[in-house]
Amino acid sequence: MIDSANGEPLKVDVLIVGAGAAGLMCAIAAGQRGRSVLVVDHANKAGKKILMSGGGRCNFTNMGVTPANYLSANPHFAKSALARYTPWDFIALVEKHGIAYHEKELGQLFCDDSSKQIVRMLLDECSAAGVRVETGCAVERVRRHDEGFSVRTARGEVHAESLVVACGGLSIPSMGASGFGYELARQFGHEVLPVRAGLVPLTLSGKHQERYEDLAGVALPMVESRVGKSRFRAGMLFTHRGISGPAILQISSYWQPGDDLRVDLLPDLDAGGWLNEQRVARPAAELKNVLADVLPKRLAQRLCERGFLAPQSSGHPWPLPAFESRPMRQYREADLHEIGRQLHDWPIVASGTEGYRTAEVTLGGVDTDGLSSSTMQSKLVPGLYFIGEVVDVTGWLGGYNFQWAWASGQAAGQVA
Repeated sequence: MIDSANGEPLKVDVLIVGAGAAGLMCAIAAGQRGRSVLVVDHANKAGKKILMSGGGRCNFTNMGVTPANYLSANPHFAKSALARYTPWDFIALVEKHGIAYHEKELGQLFCDDSSKQIVRMLLDECSAAGVRVETGCAVERVRRHDEGFSVRTARGEVHAESLVVACGGLSIPSMGASGFGYELARQFGHEVLPVRAGLVPLTLSGKHQERYEDLAGVALPMVESRVGKSRFRAGMLFTHRGISGPAILQISSYWQPGDDLRVDLLPDLDAGGWLNEQRVARPAAELKNVLADVLPKRLAQRLCERGFLAPQSSGHPWPLPAFESRPMRQYREADLHEIGRQLHDWPIVASGTEGYRTAEVTLGGVDTDGLSSSTMQSKLVPGLYFIGEVVDVTGWLGGYNFQWAWASGQAAGQVA
């Protein structure tokens, strides 16, 4: 199947392992230069993560991309590729194919119709550039020789002058994710930095889970999650096992077990001042009902139960053992300011994450110190390239990881 007609190994200029976003973009760029390109992937179809992204509409880029939106041991590494292939370059490709799109929020661009359009666009561009794409074709062995690489696949032997590793990370194993790219990197002497799940829901355990488990499904449209100096404003969702939603997925890439996680439940409101205004305007209303005006009702009730809103032991002679729900007139001004402070600085003690099963990305990966930032080529092995998620460059939620895939794929495709 892959073998050439005379029974000899197929010879190509560029062999790309991985038919995802980065691999297909690299193939297009190399094919347009007149290089003979073969893409192989063990999955049964190309672009599987593209197809499932953005709820099936593919958040294909973000108009606000900067290197600051990425995590890496070397925060400067992504600058070159991102500067040379921008969101506007990919938008031009989308518009060339007549794909309708819209901005959802915060610069995030989605297809109006379906993510299938992005995969079809990439495959059509591959076809026009003479690129051959073989899915359901696993790589079994890779060897380096004087003229390039000898790769044994499930469909035969391939000799390639350049080898591009674009097979992603460990996130969502049900989609076929594996550590194969990291194994190849180590095989050729590259260091692989520790990996962990990123953009992933957080889990709670013990009493911390018991407090919230019956709130599963309750959503807050806007909170601010904080770990250290990192903070994100977006929605939050309570789940049966913990917390999720964009604000939590974002902060999960910065959080590790033991870190202090805080959530501002009302980031756009001076909660203490507002509560005191309500005390004057609605003295007979109970605290839980007042809070339900600005928080989901079930959450407002829970915050007033079990001493959740508790006075701080600062030596102040608090008259109440806890801020239980009482008529507003029974609270002092200081009480309500303290409640407001706690709502802006709510601690959540997470025990872990949902792991790679639901993680959108893998943090860590092939150490960028061993790669050229302008070409993504190995500094150790000429003709070997690493692109996309397998590299230690991980973006925020919101189209940033796709833009890294397009940019790093383009960088390697221009020279491979």
